Amino acid sequence: MRAVADGLDASDDRPVWAARLRAERAARGWSQADAIRALRAHSPEQLPSDNTLLRNWKRWEAGRTEPDPFYRTLIAKTFGTVTAAFFPPSATGEADRALLEGSGMGTLEIVARVQASDVSPSTLDALRVTADRLCCEYPYMPPDQLHAEGQSWLRRITSLMDRRLTLSQHRDVLSLAGWVALLVGCLEYDMGDRRAAEGTRRAAASLGMEAGNAAISAWAYEMRAWYALTQGDYRGAIAAAEAGKEIATTDGAAVQLAAQWAKAWARLGDRRQVETALDHGRQLLEALPYPADIDHHFMVDPAKFDFYAMDCYRILGENRLAEMYANEVISSSTDPNGIARKPMRIAEARVTLGVTAAREGDVEAAVSHGRQALEGDRKSLPSLLMCSQELASTLATNYPKQEQVTSYLEELRTLTLAHA
Repeated sequence: MRAVADGLDASDDRPVWAARLRAERAARGWSQADAIRALRAHSPEQLPSDNTLLRNWKRWEAGRTEPDPFYRTLIAKTFGTVTAAFFPPSATGEADRALLEGSGMGTLEIVARVQASDVSPSTLDALRVTADRLCCEYPYMPPDQLHAEGQSWLRRITSLMDRRLTLSQHRDVLSLAGWVALLVGCLEYDMGDRRAAEGTRRAAASLGMEAGNAAISAWAYEMRAWYALTQGDYRGAIAAAEAGKEIATTDGAAVQLAAQWAKAWARLGDRRQVETALDHGRQLLEALPYPADIDHHFMVDPAKFDFYAMDCYRILGENRLAEMYANEVISSSTDPNGIARKPMRIAEARVTLGVTAAREGDVEAAVSHGRQALEGDRKSLPSLLMCSQELASTLATNYPKQEQVTSYLEELRTLTLAHA
């Protein structure tokens, strides 16, 4: 066996067990490949492939993930010691406890803290609740805050891949990671980080494919269509929507793909295609059961169809239809106490009212609506800026010298540059 020059750093801030893992290996002059061969020799059952074990070993030594109880015992046996000496009881079980914190499930949290050799069903149940909660907070939570929480949970979920999982659990974990990755990608795009958003979208698509989860794959295509639409690549949006339709069944992703298709055709000026796409989306949505939670970002609630139609008819110049839909969007997105439940929808509805007001010569109302749209804390900047530029173009073309117009245009320009 070949020796390795893995020096030990006294200032190492990795967990104690991770530092010991490396020290034990170095003391024997083993490479990481040697270590996993020794691990396999001491295992009472068949282990995964060498490549998988080597990836896991690297993560363990780096302290990024902790071995599960099966591997803790096997590592201790391989190095000739007892599990509790290598992994003191106070250091074990932290992964499951961290996974359950914040899930909001008191009973499940207590049950799931009973440690087992494998990932318990209650741990997966708590994770599902947490993933759903994150997706339901999308409409109103500040994107940077939700993004940080989403990334943290995504790391925790993917760390379960180092645990012993049944095939069914493996698919469940991949799917949970896929849904949270989709959410994180949306948030990254909302905040204007296109490169990160596209990378996360592709990762979510890969997770969906590996899990055999068509819904995740379809939503990844929907995000691709959305990205293209807001960047002015209307043909690209249509292509992504058509590709997604090949995967999507009759769920919310299929409805939203039809909507992105309609929006892109509206901007290309093809009314027939717009109405065909909207009707297709409407029929799909009509057949779906009412969502269990209308705040869930990856469930399409019936009121969202008004939002789709509003955008299309605004672009097509159908002012009365666009205004009517905009008022419906604001009404359905506001609770009885006047609190905005869907602030991003309301913002785009305000822009629509601004555009129709500008076309009718009411400059004061147009600017007022435009400014209200920019005021909210919860924004999807690419979508909001895309719509706001339509209002800006109408105002700049027809009322270029009015002071309130130039002031609004400067506000919009500043916001655009700040997130370029």
